[in-house]
Amino acid sequence: MSQNNSEQFAQQLSELRLGIDELDSQLIELMARRAELTCQVGELKAKTGMPIYVPEREAEMLEARKQQAEALGVSSSLIEDLLRRIMRESYHLQNNRYRCVNPGIKRIVIIGGAGALGKVFVGLFERSGYNVDILEKDDWEHADEMFAAASLVLVSVPINLTVDVIAALKRLPADCILADITSIKDKPLSAMMQAHSGPVVGLHPMFGPDAPGMIKQVVVVCHGREPAQYNWLLNQMETWGASLIEVSAEEHDKAMAFIQVMRHFNTFLYGAHLAGENPDLVQLTNLSSPIYRLELAMVGRLFAQSPTLYADIIFNNPDNFALLKRFHRRFGEALKVLDSGDKAEFIRQFNEIGDWFGDYAKTCLVDSKRLLLKADDDQMLRT
Repeated sequence: MSQNNSEQFAQQLSELRLGIDELDSQLIELMARRAELTCQVGELKAKTGMPIYVPEREAEMLEARKQQAEALGVSSSLIEDLLRRIMRESYHLQNNRYRCVNPGIKRIVIIGGAGALGKVFVGLFERSGYNVDILEKDDWEHADEMFAAASLVLVSVPINLTVDVIAALKRLPADCILADITSIKDKPLSAMMQAHSGPVVGLHPMFGPDAPGMIKQVVVVCHGREPAQYNWLLNQMETWGASLIEVSAEEHDKAMAFIQVMRHFNTFLYGAHLAGENPDLVQLTNLSSPIYRLELAMVGRLFAQSPTLYADIIFNNPDNFALLKRFHRRFGEALKVLDSGDKAEFIRQFNEIGDWFGDYAKTCLVDSKRLLLKADDDQMLRT
């Protein structure tokens, strides 16, 4: 290539890059304008009582923009990913203030409100205009005074303390709602029913304290007593953007044995095995594809958190030990197939398990591909 041609191509490339830079700048300006409108939408929703998250509106908007993208020759998947990320930020911009569903509530007392998850609820209630008191272990001398004016007492303490704390709540107003947000439900709900003759409800927010709020988050509801009296609380959480799932306390705890206990214990063992084998983590992540980096990240994430929390979840219910022992037995049976070199039996079991998962397995394959593309952005999950 001649020097003149090289200079010409360099000039053309520079002009094209300037054009891209200009468009990127315009995109940022458009996003700033969109953020302003989003804040105005949030203010209007707070006044009218509309929930922050409206699934139907989101789905309609995404479908319309995807069709527009396809008509212009732009990847609809790209537009969907982009808009979902923008909307997630928009929801956070809208959560500065929420409608107060029940202005007649005198005061809310959150036991453990200075804790990580307790702070989330304190912030949500305060941004909805409620008066909130925080009760910690050093404040119990003022507990009776706080409870006397309370319309809702919410227990947010470690699992191993929950039942004992609830048992100590003997002087609540008759119409006061007693609720908890513990990750187990049967024992706390029974304790609340015994400690208080008024409205009782068990709640389990299926998110951690690092969540910015309740938008698109699941909250499990286990009804106790007088649901009409605490219906406003459920409506308030829906206003915050939560999706409420109603099950019995027994059903909840059985499901959590698989969702939490089994997964956490399995992750603990995976981490223990890695630590025992002592591989080079940097090399592992560098050699891994996004899905394996994601799996490794979930293991590492566990050990960056409170060991007491996970010990309480795993050790709380001895009934769950039988499930873990059955898992151990099946692991041993799978090793026997491996030792025997029976690939045909492995494939037979693989297909049998795949039939049990059914169409859900195909859904997981499609959705995980989208997730893994995001996981590889900016070399995510590398050490």
